[in-house]
Amino acid sequence: MKHTIALALTIIMIIGSLTACAGNKGQVAISSGKGIDIGIVLPTNDEDRWIADEIKFHKIIEEKGLKAEIMYSQSSPEIEKANVEALIKKGIQVLLLCPVDEASAASTVQMAKTAGIQVISYDRLITDTEGVDYYVAFESIKNGEAKGEYICDWAAKFGGKGLNLYLYSGALSDNNSSLFFTGCWNILQPKLADGTFICRNSEVVMKYKNYQELTHDQIYEIMHSIDTEWDPKVAKALAELDLAKASKDEKEYSFIVAPNDDTARAIADAFIADKDVKEYRLCGADGVESSVQYIIDGKQDMTVYCDPEMITKSAMDLAVKLLSGEKVNCTEAIDNGKVEIPVVRCPISTITRDNLVEVLLDSGVYDKSQFRDYEGISDDVKADNYNGR
Repeated sequence: MKHTIALALTIIMIIGSLTACAGNKGQVAISSGKGIDIGIVLPTNDEDRWIADEIKFHKIIEEKGLKAEIMYSQSSPEIEKANVEALIKKGIQVLLLCPVDEASAASTVQMAKTAGIQVISYDRLITDTEGVDYYVAFESIKNGEAKGEYICDWAAKFGGKGLNLYLYSGALSDNNSSLFFTGCWNILQPKLADGTFICRNSEVVMKYKNYQELTHDQIYEIMHSIDTEWDPKVAKALAELDLAKASKDEKEYSFIVAPNDDTARAIADAFIADKDVKEYRLCGADGVESSVQYIIDGKQDMTVYCDPEMITKSAMDLAVKLLSGEKVNCTEAIDNGKVEIPVVRCPISTITRDNLVEVLLDSGVYDKSQFRDYEGISDDVKADNYNGR
């Protein structure tokens, strides 16, 4: 985390034309140029994921000479609304908004729409409003499926029935959470139904183990029992409580699915600290810098890499087209509860110790010098040995 923040600050200092200012309630704005055409509002600058996106946005803004401004909502719907109001007053024509809360953001984007602004729902779908024009996101269902497939592959190697499974979800306020969970459920449900897995941290999961397809209410009911709120502190406390309730046999060998890397690291810390846990397999998502060392060290087994360069470029390319009045054709649409929203999807990839060096370090995504003991980690992986951590 410290390395990522340092990198962000360095880039901001290098780009001389960017100005930064801090407002009320932790509001942060970073702008390029005097007039503003594109407004970008991100949830918080307390997480690696959004800092990485900010860095990529700055690069695009500078390279293309765009008139854009980035603001942070500090996980507050009220600050988010104030950010959008401020951007409207500055005359933006396109708004990229990643909502803190998908429902609360509905009235905020409707305000922008009324002002004649074209709205792009960024990364998270804003629901129950006609105020959204486009949705730019990663392959959310495939994200969950990738984690489920990894866990099932390891379960097959380990063999037997009644394997311990611990599931955790993202915030209920984020539509992505339900999509991630749905993807994971698509893969894990048959293995819950046939007894390969027993979910140890949610009776609700076991209640629906024979349901191949879940209703929205059933998904919500399950997620409510395993909700981390996207908060590492909440995730760690939840994992510690789960472990305290479990017998030695119910946690000695475990398979764990975390909603993202930040919560995965916290959950890993909880399992590592429990003396009864002999071995575990843990999945996360996003491929953030702070989790690279955890994967190298074997504290986390895989992540679903969501390349910020892909999604920021896709979003800004779309914004530029909208500014120029160019027609945008999309092959997919998603129902946000009010209307069908055209979707621009960005691909994802699975990262393990086998390909981490090639994909994230040799490629220059992250600076090798920031990590230790990464040489030869692929040679250390014993794919047929569960107890190889």
